[in-house]
Amino acid sequence: MKTILRIEETHPLTWRLREDKKTIYIKEYCQKNGYAALKKALKNISPLDIIKEIQASGLKGRGGAGFSTGLKWSLISQSKFSENCRYLICNADEMEPGTYKDRLLIEKIPHQLIEGIILSAYALNVSRGYIFLRGEYIQAEYILKKSIQEAIDFGYIGPNILGSGFNFELIIHTGAGRYICGEETALLNSLEGRRANPRSKPPFPGVFGLWGKPTCINNVETLSNISSIILHGADWYKCLSNSVDTGTKLMGFSGKVNNPGVWELPFGTTAREILEDYACGMKPGLSLKAWQPGGAGTDFLTEMHLDVPMDFNHIKEAGSRLGTALAMAVDHQTNMVSLVYNLEKFFARESCGLCTPCRDGLPWIVKILKSLKEKKGQQNDIKHLEQLCVHLSPGKTFCAHAPGAIEPLQSAIKYFRHEFEAGINTKKIDLNKKIIGIQSNYFS
Repeated sequence: MKTILRIEETHPLTWRLREDKKTIYIKEYCQKNGYAALKKALKNISPLDIIKEIQASGLKGRGGAGFSTGLKWSLISQSKFSENCRYLICNADEMEPGTYKDRLLIEKIPHQLIEGIILSAYALNVSRGYIFLRGEYIQAEYILKKSIQEAIDFGYIGPNILGSGFNFELIIHTGAGRYICGEETALLNSLEGRRANPRSKPPFPGVFGLWGKPTCINNVETLSNISSIILHGADWYKCLSNSVDTGTKLMGFSGKVNNPGVWELPFGTTAREILEDYACGMKPGLSLKAWQPGGAGTDFLTEMHLDVPMDFNHIKEAGSRLGTALAMAVDHQTNMVSLVYNLEKFFARESCGLCTPCRDGLPWIVKILKSLKEKKGQQNDIKHLEQLCVHLSPGKTFCAHAPGAIEPLQSAIKYFRHEFEAGINTKKIDLNKKIIGIQSNYFS
């Protein structure tokens, strides 16, 4: 006999959402089994056992890199520092163009995130945590401040939580509006009041993080999974997926589709299913030309890749990255040179300027793309763009900003080279040849 699972057991991140889209505050959250996992953990589960459960669940970071959460936690837990000398940071600096999943969780179910943070802090023996929030998320800041105060009033944050002897305080820090703050070490510098430049690694934040102390940094969606795993167990969580990557993932499609949005789906769901069944296909008169699997900093894929399962390994094998798993659809009327030009302008502007390849290479890319967009390109422009993609590739720059920035460019050239070639000013070249020919005849 097949077991029928309830919605809270199949959609752990979103089952509490209201139909009227209003925020779920603490009373309603508690009515929907909120803070049950925290009570269970503080009463019956040791911090080490929580870390082991998260490791067993196979939960990976949802910020884009897909690193094992349990492994990251275990590295922190091995530190010999006392609880007053380590920190937990929730990375809520969601600034990837085309990405809005963390905003949904923060603004609609804030206590799910807060409970996940408290549980994580308990597992890591941390007494102080920070939510590093994107500065432009004004409404999210208001909701989080109100929700944190509610958690304090109910005894879930503060000294001796629920009589367990565990103390924890949670602080919101709004960023200064720089995309680079999403890089975890640049985030640390910004939190310390420094310029948001990435740090050299090693040492990694787990050893030398905020103010030189061991620090764990997790994404909003990652932390929002913790309470459900503690409540239902690692085996349950692994069974939610149709892939080797465990659990569910917030996925979506934006662009000129009929129903843009974000949905909680099992890993392994194909991009075609998301596009056609959930986003309801392209708008009338438009067809799909290309798509980015997970934000502006991922390689373009084409229609032939739509049946690729949405998980870390399959998307990588297809030639891109899962990233945030919020895809952007490009319609057949969109010129790829113009689109990539807009993306590269963003990345060039958001470079911290610390390393030469990124600081000088991205503006050079923008300049060349502008010429191609205006049909004023020169004969070797595409070759120069390809060379720049090599010089800004992984391992050639201080952090991952530039390697991410060139992904849409290199893939656009790969699949739509003819559109770049169309931007070369052939008339100018022919005119030069004609002038040279005239000069040759004159002097002959």
